[in-house]
Amino acid sequence: MSRRETWISAVTVFLVALVVRAVAAAVINFPIPEDTAYYAGVARNLVQGRGLVTDALWSYGTQPLVVPRAAFEIWMPLPSFLAAIPIAIGGASNWYRAAQVFSVLTSSLVVVMAWRLAADVAAEMHLPIGRARTMGIGTGLVAAIIWPLVIYGALPDSTALFAALALGACLLMTRIVGRESNAEAEAVGDGDRDAAANGRRFDRRLPVLGLILGLTALTRSEAIWLALAWAAMAWFWTSGSRRHRIELIAVPAVVAAATFAPWAVRNWLTFGTPLPGQTVANALYVHPLDVFAYQDQPTLGRYLAQGPAVILSTHLEGLAHNLLNVLMLPAFPLSLLGIVALFWVGRRRALRPVVLVSTFTFLVTSLVFPVATQSGTFLHAAGPAFVLLVVGGIVALDSFVATVGRWRHWTRPVAWLGPAFAIAALAPLCFVSVTTLGRQADDAKTRYEVLPAALARAGVPLDGAHPVITDNPIWLAETTGIPTLSLPDESPEAVLTLANRFDARLLIVRGGTERAWPDILLGGGSAAKCFQEVDLTDNSGKKPVGGTPLFEIRVFRIACP
Repeated sequence: MSRRETWISAVTVFLVALVVRAVAAAVINFPIPEDTAYYAGVARNLVQGRGLVTDALWSYGTQPLVVPRAAFEIWMPLPSFLAAIPIAIGGASNWYRAAQVFSVLTSSLVVVMAWRLAADVAAEMHLPIGRARTMGIGTGLVAAIIWPLVIYGALPDSTALFAALALGACLLMTRIVGRESNAEAEAVGDGDRDAAANGRRFDRRLPVLGLILGLTALTRSEAIWLALAWAAMAWFWTSGSRRHRIELIAVPAVVAAATFAPWAVRNWLTFGTPLPGQTVANALYVHPLDVFAYQDQPTLGRYLAQGPAVILSTHLEGLAHNLLNVLMLPAFPLSLLGIVALFWVGRRRALRPVVLVSTFTFLVTSLVFPVATQSGTFLHAAGPAFVLLVVGGIVALDSFVATVGRWRHWTRPVAWLGPAFAIAALAPLCFVSVTTLGRQADDAKTRYEVLPAALARAGVPLDGAHPVITDNPIWLAETTGIPTLSLPDESPEAVLTLANRFDARLLIVRGGTERAWPDILLGGGSAAKCFQEVDLTDNSGKKPVGGTPLFEIRVFRIACP
């Protein structure tokens, strides 16, 4: 493929992806789920001169427990840094729409990298130029409409950025290793055994790889598995002396560490640890709501008290969730083809680093964080895995079509049938998923638009003088600008203790969810009596009815000092 055709192909898939994601972003007009609001809200605060702070104390596992508080005790800051650029240009008043711009662009780059991976695989398979071109462009077009990549391309969180950086690193890894192999082959051919033993002395792309690894670490903690993938590539799939292989690993490691070091120092000074907090606690969850625990923090004793049978069942649930709910169902049936095809396609050199990082991430999140991963731990780091399955699925379909063509003695090229089948199967699912999430975003947006006025009519206005306890602290904080506290799924006594510690006088919670609140108050007790329900009314002064934004909202005045 000529350079001109390469650029045309890359620009084509980028523009298709850009249009699809821009449409999806227009449909999803509210930051849903909550972590999206966190990233975009912190970016807005940064632009407004408040610094890296958040008005939501959504987790109690990392000290100091203050509100407003320094942001990113668990998550990483680079998505917010990048989102701050379009917010600064477009204005903080339109903070969410502006933040979507960076995610749309980075997710479109993910599609270009999917095309490049498929083109590399086609070249490695020595396919005819027509089939190779179709495989590359077809993979890019399929990646442009697979709904997890589309949705998280419209939401300004860490998912799209992590996928773009990780795939960029993987493409660079294969090229560095390829150069090492070529240098070895040339040295052997020339009879230079010393050169063959040591390989090429230095590759200028190694510091670039280190920079990408460092930026990935500033995006998600799963960057550690990307670094491990490179260490495995450099150690097991390059020739040369041990010293040379150590150099291949050490140079990117030093650059990555230097890139991450300023953030580690900031976290150390702010939270008392240079690394993301609560990692050990996340592995000890017995319930997804443990992330909001206040008094009943996850401990090893409580985790082991479940017994071996429950612990084993939890780990199996983590594996099943990540395999079925995250990987297979969103892109079925192409994902199933991709998983099956990996047993022979995954051995290709072009896919080796993507296979390694996807496997490491899948296994660790499933087995070490089996409960936390059911709330999205693997999902937000699964971008490389989605692309891997798309490439594997398209390769499988291409091989199937080529085999049928030989059986049927077809004379015309029909390699386009594979990508066309995949697009036809996935496009309706993408449309339904985007429109469904769009409706959910509309509902959430309307709820938080009418809530402040309803509270004012009820005599409990959101004045910001006291933090509010709520089950959606990030949404409430970012839409109203008031300090909020996460509602722990614990007893009324525990929540009352939390309220007294922070002088909170209001509790806002949605009914009809899987949480214990507010129905837990029906059990009575002295602490339950301290939560006095406040009746909300709509604009007409009537009690909200089913289907209206305020119907599920329950508000309680915390009466006890």
